[in-house]
Amino acid sequence: MASESREAAITRLQPFAERARGFSGWKFGVDARHLGPPLPWDYEDHVRGFARGTTAVLDMGTGGGERLAEFRDALPPLVVATEGWPVNAPVAHERLTSLGVHVVHASEEVLPFAANTFDLVINRHSSLEPAEVDRVLRPGGALVTQQVGRGNWSELDPHFPRVYDWGDELGRQSQGLRALGYNVTVHEHRERVAVPSLGDFVYMLSVASWTIPDFDVARDLDALLALERDCLTDEGFVITEERYLLTARKPAY
Repeated sequence: MASESREAAITRLQPFAERARGFSGWKFGVDARHLGPPLPWDYEDHVRGFARGTTAVLDMGTGGGERLAEFRDALPPLVVATEGWPVNAPVAHERLTSLGVHVVHASEEVLPFAANTFDLVINRHSSLEPAEVDRVLRPGGALVTQQVGRGNWSELDPHFPRVYDWGDELGRQSQGLRALGYNVTVHEHRERVAVPSLGDFVYMLSVASWTIPDFDVARDLDALLALERDCLTDEGFVITEERYLLTARKPAY
């Protein structure tokens, strides 16, 4: 890549950013290989376990409904899903309505439901406010959430000073729930993964547009090529992923 011109580099990378414009749902669709042990938990298994005996379940930030559709059979007849992104909401509605799921176009910060409505709240990679979850959960109800950790894609930090820092969301969520009397359990995992190329990572960055505000291939080309020099190996373009699983039980009063 040392002899590659700026024009050639832009030509190489720009199509990946353009492809992201047609994205919907939550799955990147990029072939990522684990270079170490994968997640030591299974989100779906946890949801299935906590769903036993429930009568009403809320899935916050369902995306295109892909994940929820995979384990709909384990949930009670009354399931509601929220989705705040206008692109995803109709996709989720089309996918989930036939499965008996009510889809509501709403943000996750203010849930449009009455207090004490659900036995179980599930949330995979969407925003979460402990007080709002507590409001809609019935006494004795539970929360299961898998989230992206603060150290995710940490390779960006030296090259993109404006990379968005969400702060210590794990600490905020776990402390907030414990302050409300919840019994909270947390698991964390950090691993290296390889995607085929910098272009594939540009696609991922373009989909996750909040990661680098105003990200643009041409404007950010120098930083992207420096990132490529740091991360491109014989195994592929290697980045760090960080996840945590938080489960919490509300007091039964």
